[in-house]
Amino acid sequence: MVDDKVRLVKPGKTYFGAQGVAYGSGASRKTVGSEKICMNILPMPSGVHPVPHVHRNIETIAYLLEGECSVFHGENLENETKVKKGEQIFIPGNVPHTPFNLSNKECIWIVVHSSGDDQDELIPMPELENVLSKIKRINNQK
Repeated sequence: MVDDKVRLVKPGKTYFGAQGVAYGSGASRKTVGSEKICMNILPMPSGVHPVPHVHRNIETIAYLLEGECSVFHGENLENETKVKKGEQIFIPGNVPHTPFNLSNKECIWIVVHSSGDDQDELIPMPELENVLSKIKRINNQK
């Protein structure tokens, strides 16, 4: 049998990304040898958000499989897009962003990047955490 490089990724393996959250391993350079695209699962409990970050010259498309979640984006995370189950969001390369689960239920994302690994060209932006702290305080007052 000739190896045509088709690979199956089974659920169950996880990894901790530089974004500060645990991902379900999907198809990537590390798991299947892909070079131009990767896909991972991001389960987010209520109140959780990754470290704000940017993917240098790498595009992101995320599909919300379960729940509701806000995505904050822009140079100072000044924009909020509320995403509901079944919707997708496109984030161009070089745009600071982070999803933030402000709901009272877990949400689950399927995340695709235009690179072989979601950690490629990832630049954490912890200096934007203070913006999220303010949002969390406002949300807790509701």
